[in-house]
Amino acid sequence: ESGAPLSTVGLLVSDEGEGNLYQVTIPETGLSEGLQPGMPVRVVGLKARDWENEFNGQKRHGISFRAVAITPAA
Repeated sequence: ESGAPLSTVGLLVSDEGEGNLYQVTIPETGLSEGLQPGMPVRVVGLKARDWENEFNGQKRHGISFRAVAITPAA
């Protein structure tokens, strides 16, 4: 919306010993300095949207995630 370049960040969400990787798209201006792999983070303005498409007769579907920013957790 703002015209800023976008980045995709993989976030590992762990719940009761089970981890899931989610790809979240954010504007590059929303990436905080100093983020490191494995660091706990806060996701600001997270939105999920379901999608579906058909290509060469095959249907695909999923959920896409977008956020305003990703910052280190306090």
